[in-house]
Amino acid sequence: MLAPPVPSFDLHGRVALVTGASSGLGAVAGRALAAAGASVALVARRRERLEELAADIGGHAVACDLSDAAQVDRVVAQAAEALGPPEILVNAAGAFEGARPAEEEPLDSVTRTLMLNLVAPLRLCQHAFPYMRAAGRGAIVHVSSISGLVGIPGIPQASYAASKAGLSGLTSELAIQWARHSIRVNTVAPGFFRSEITEDMYEDERSLSWLARNTPLPVRASAEDIVGAILWLVSDAGRFVTGQTIVVDGGWTAR
Repeated sequence: MLAPPVPSFDLHGRVALVTGASSGLGAVAGRALAAAGASVALVARRRERLEELAADIGGHAVACDLSDAAQVDRVVAQAAEALGPPEILVNAAGAFEGARPAEEEPLDSVTRTLMLNLVAPLRLCQHAFPYMRAAGRGAIVHVSSISGLVGIPGIPQASYAASKAGLSGLTSELAIQWARHSIRVNTVAPGFFRSEITEDMYEDERSLSWLARNTPLPVRASAEDIVGAILWLVSDAGRFVTGQTIVVDGGWTAR
């Protein structure tokens, strides 16, 4: 009796570009994609961290401030020149400028948040599209947040939530427009996990108690708990999945 086919997570021969790769989920995603066989271009502002990771995984560092439109417009071409045409794009970079009531958010803060969390991913998709179209396939994953799906009591974050909700809308639209080129577009929406952004929360017993009360699974999540969904979506294991927002939150939004 033949064994059933096993979905393939192998990425040998593919070039991937990962933003926000100097720390947190972006760095973990870069390592995971390289371990699966991809050649990985690592994008972030902190060059030293990028180069250290690139040396460790055999990748290529592309230092870039994604809040600078001119730099964003050069990133994909730089990665393609160094490693070859990218077939995978993981938009993991993002910023949260702090919790404050919506009526008090200054315009410059709103603009910076939307530019980095939503506009930069769209621009990177636009620049990656010609390479993916020429290859006849592609996989794009945006890293969003449950904040784009539900309000979080006690953490007001209007512009951040709007930017993350926008990624789900962008995902649906690009998935339909680019499906005929076999380019898949999806979003992963993590719940709370330990990162540079949430470090203070994980150092505070009251915050940890609040997280435990509101997360059905008895797990303190880390970036490693999120990256499996990314690997699934960019590989052939997820070849029939597009236009989706995959929630990875320990059951937070299922309550």
